[in-house]
Amino acid sequence: MGSFSIALSGLQADTVALNTIGNNLANLNTTAFKEQGTTFEDLFHQQIGTSGSNNPLQVGVGTRVSGTPTSFLQGTLLPTGSSKDMALSGDGFFVVQRGGVESLTRAGNFQLSQSGSLQTVDGQQVMGYGTSNGAVNLNGGLVPLVIPVGTTEAAQGTQNFSVTANLNAASSVGTQFTTPLTMYDSLGASHDVTVTYTKTGANTWGYSVTMPAGDAAGAVNNGGTLTFDANGQLISPAGNVAGIQFTGLTDGASNMSLNWNLYSGGSPTISQSTSASTNTASNQDGFASGTYQSFSVDSNGVITATFSNDHTMTIGQVAVARVANTQGLAMTGNNNYVTTAASGAASIGVAGAGGRATIEDSALEQSNVDISTEFSNLIVAQRAFEANSKTITAFDSVTQATIGMIR
Repeated sequence: MGSFSIALSGLQADTVALNTIGNNLANLNTTAFKEQGTTFEDLFHQQIGTSGSNNPLQVGVGTRVSGTPTSFLQGTLLPTGSSKDMALSGDGFFVVQRGGVESLTRAGNFQLSQSGSLQTVDGQQVMGYGTSNGAVNLNGGLVPLVIPVGTTEAAQGTQNFSVTANLNAASSVGTQFTTPLTMYDSLGASHDVTVTYTKTGANTWGYSVTMPAGDAAGAVNNGGTLTFDANGQLISPAGNVAGIQFTGLTDGASNMSLNWNLYSGGSPTISQSTSASTNTASNQDGFASGTYQSFSVDSNGVITATFSNDHTMTIGQVAVARVANTQGLAMTGNNNYVTTAASGAASIGVAGAGGRATIEDSALEQSNVDISTEFSNLIVAQRAFEANSKTITAFDSVTQATIGMIR
């Protein structure tokens, strides 16, 4: 009897709806979980004749589930205080991999392995872009991201330094002004280096770069003259000063060879005006050795490691993927999705570019399940299930009555 199959199709469809709602509620606290809905469509209609006006007379044969659409609405971002946690703000997915198979996920509750590999909670590697010569290499393809946990960064001797300062044009001849600097040799030992400026005439200052007695046996090319024009602009030297050397360092380090960058972006960093001589800023590129301390991630996914010597190092950039049709993604469990022919291939790049989400460090995206909505849907699905059950009961009574007529 067709009546039973109609009601059974309703029970089957309502069971799917109840399962979907139950799954949403079960994942209420799952990181970055995206709630699903259930949509229905009627089945083929049987034509049993026509009316007097020739309108078709049709009877439906039931319903079925037409889809289980996923809502990719943004979940609430909750700060966690842990740099291993990352949240996507906007459209996109993290790219993770295991055994050469790539998956997509919104869940950024990552962990560090003993070797420093950045991984998901179930051991998949988080993918991104590596570095070359201290800069992110976006042309090198995706690689597993590794944090330098437990490593020691070797010392780097100072090679370049710069000073931003003003020299008082009203100073009398013989007036001196100094800029103190801390520089490092090849062994990572620090040295107090002083740049001394001596007024030698109108718009001219002599300079010398010195180290404390006993730190080095000698110095080469460590003195010269700075010449300014009538507007206080440095005109000589016309370029950076190279080849300042300190030889025979007493701690056994290599000779220090320094470049004094007097210009930045084509503009001199030292000027002369009728105001007090001042040091505004100084910089040098050397540092002592240091051990890994922590890492942070900026909004574009660039990972920066910090060492105990206060030096920072760029170690990679987190990859973010987009797909043309998110409804076409297939869920594989463990907060993962894979692309299908319906979703299209993933477009992988960096956060904040090409419409991709930005990254919020030390935060996690929460589930977007709305418990009040789910409870409302649960009542509707329950009532629909009960209604179809009543339909079966009614059909059963009619069937029994029909059989009783034969008796």
